[in-house]
Amino acid sequence: MLLVWLGGRWLTRDDLATCQAAPSSAEQCQAADAIVAVSGGDTQARTAEAIRLYQNGWARFIVFSGAAADKTGPSNAEAMRRQAVAAGVPDRAILTEELSETTRQNAKKTGQLLRQKNIDSIILVTSAYHSRRVALEFGQYVPHIAMRSHPVATDRQWSDTWWLTPSGWQLTIEELVKIGWFKAVQP
Repeated sequence: MLLVWLGGRWLTRDDLATCQAAPSSAEQCQAADAIVAVSGGDTQARTAEAIRLYQNGWARFIVFSGAAADKTGPSNAEAMRRQAVAAGVPDRAILTEELSETTRQNAKKTGQLLRQKNIDSIILVTSAYHSRRVALEFGQYVPHIAMRSHPVATDRQWSDTWWLTPSGWQLTIEELVKIGWFKAVQP
C-alpha cells in the first residue's frame, strides 16, 4: 500500500507550481506558445484551468483535444471550445483536435497540429493523476516542443486526499499500470 501511495504522489507533475498567477521572466514561469488541454476525466475542470491560464497571459493559443464519447453530439474538443468562447476567449485563439480517443492519440494528433501551426512551446493541462502520463506521451510524439505540465488542482475524480477514497486508489493503480505499459512498449 505504501508503494501505491508513493506512486500516487509521483503521478502529479506541476511545472508551474512555483509560479505566480501570470507568467514572469523566471525560466520555468515564462509564457508558452499554446496551452494544450486534453479531454477526459473532469473535462470541464481541465477546460476551466486552460481558460484561466490563457486569461492570465500564459499563451496566445489554447488547443483542445478529444473526440466525443457519445458520437451523437459534439466532440469533447468542440464542447471545450464552446466553454472557452462563453468565458470570453476569442475563437481565433482556439485550435481543436477532435479525433483522439486515447491519451496516446491526443499526443500524436495534437502533435501534428502543433507542428502545422509552428508552435514551439506548450503548457499541458490535465487532471493531476494524469499529468505524468500525458507528459510522457507528448514527450514521445513532440520531443522538439518545449513542454511544461500543469494539472488542475482538484476535479470531480481527484483531490489532494485521493488516498482516502476507493476511486482515488483505483485511478492511481490504473495510471501506474498505464505508465508501466507505456514504458514497456514505447518504440
